[in-house]
This record gives sequence, C-alpha cells and structure tokens, in this order.
Amino acid sequence: MPLITIFTPTYNRKDLIERLYQSLLAQTEKNFEWLVIDDGSTDDTEKYFTEILSIPQPFSIHYKKEPNGGKHRAINKGVQNASGELFFIVDSDDYLTEKAIEKINQWTTTLDKSHKWAGIAGLRGYSNNKVVGQHNSTLYIDAKNSERRKYNLLGDKAEIYFTDVLKQHPFPEISGENFISEEIVWNTIARDDYYLRWFNEIIYICNYLEGGLTRDNAKDKKNPQGRLLWAKGQLETFPNSWRERLLAIGIYRHAVNNTESISETATKLGTSKISVLIATLLLSLYNFFSK
Repeated sequence: MPLITIFTPTYNRKDLIERLYQSLLAQTEKNFEWLVIDDGSTDDTEKYFTEILSIPQPFSIHYKKEPNGGKHRAINKGVQNASGELFFIVDSDDYLTEKAIEKINQWTTTLDKSHKWAGIAGLRGYSNNKVVGQHNSTLYIDAKNSERRKYNLLGDKAEIYFTDVLKQHPFPEISGENFISEEIVWNTIARDDYYLRWFNEIIYICNYLEGGLTRDNAKDKKNPQGRLLWAKGQLETFPNSWRERLLAIGIYRHAVNNTESISETATKLGTSKISVLIATLLLSLYNFFSK
C-alpha cells in the first residue's frame, strides 16, 4: 500500500505532463502511486500513458479516461480510486521538487494528538527558491484552512490531505455545471474543526498567474450554482469578517448581475440588499484600481 497518492487531473496537457512525470521519476523516495484522471482530453494524452504503462515503472501508475466533467468531478473519482493514506493533487502543468515525497513522509510523522488533522501542507514556488504567495518565518504552523489570513498563509499552497477525510467531504456535483471552487471543500473541512500542519519548505513548482479577484468571472457565469455554494460557504466560514463576507457577496453578484436582481441575490445569500450593493461597488472599485 503506497503512503501517498499523487493525483493529477488532466485535460489536453500531453505536451506538459512529461515534466511532471520526470519529476516523479526523480523522487528520492518512491512510496507513492500516480493516479491520473483524464477529463476527456482530445489530444494524445491517452496514447502517451499507453506508452508509459507498456514499460516497467518504479512506482504504480493508474490512468483512467472519463467524459469531461470538470476538475472537481475528477477529484471525487480520484479520491474513490486512491490507495494512498494521503492524497496530493498535483496539476498536470506543474511538477515536484526531488525531495517532495521525502519531506511529506517526514512531516506526516510529526503529527501528534494535539488536533484533529486534515493533513499537511508545504509551499509552492515559482522555482526552488522563490515562494508563491505568503509564508511564515517559523518552521511550521498548525492552522485551519479558514485561518490562513491570520497566520500569513495566503496564496496557493501544496496541501496533502488524508484520503479518508476527503472521502467524508466530497465536492458537490451540480448538473449542467463543470466548475466549482475547491475552497468549498477546504473550508467545509475547516468548519468541521480539522487542522493542517503548514510547513515552510517548497515542494511544488508551478507557473502561477496573478490576476484580479474576478479573473474566473467567465467560469462563474457558466457555473452560477457552484459560485453560490462557494459564497454561502464563505459567509458561514467567516461570520465575523466583513472583509471576507463582502468579498464573497461581491464575487457572487458579479457572476449573476445579468441574470438576477439585487433582491434575489440578497435572498439567496441571506443578507440585505444594501450589503449586496456595497459589496458590488467595493469589488468594482478594487478591480478598476488593480488594472
């Protein structure tokens, strides 16, 4: 039984996934499996994995092709098919440092009985030396996903969750929609009082594109129910934070401003019309001055 399932959802990334594969081959420890869910690719991804699977590998590789349904559905399928105790999502256009698995093993052994653990999390980097997002100067911090702002942990991180925890918290699947924010699940886990140990080492290299708070607005407009679930989750997770609440209201309103009234938005979110108006104005001003 592998300790870790490296899970990669992929869609038309045949030309990029080789770099990830090579980084897995270079790992100093090999007690992991690589589980790939192909989300309906139309390129040569399937042929690529047929060729890889025809030769011996130093770790198990499992490739499954599914109809296109979005990353969240792929994650749900991955969790159900995972053999590892830990589940590590690594996107197909990213890759791992050579000691990533070794460090995950080391940090997992440090977990004690002081908290109910969801897993551990390392840093993502633009390179081995340049960190993505914020990080703390201490060796590690124990915190819920909902406490990241408090502990200076904003920005993409390399979270490794216990597979059993993810099995208890699947992503909602909404008919006709193929995008949903991963934060919905991460904060649901936080509301259930689970912690992660956030350690201060880069294990994951990615091309991180900066953008405005509404950079996914096109996806939001195609997936309004998913964005509504996210907004409701934010309001529940941060009941005392006006910043998080107004941000959630504003982002949801931005996604549905052409399809529902201010009053309908307020009703769906369980808030006031004045809150919706203020949130919409503040978000518009933020994006205007961020250009």
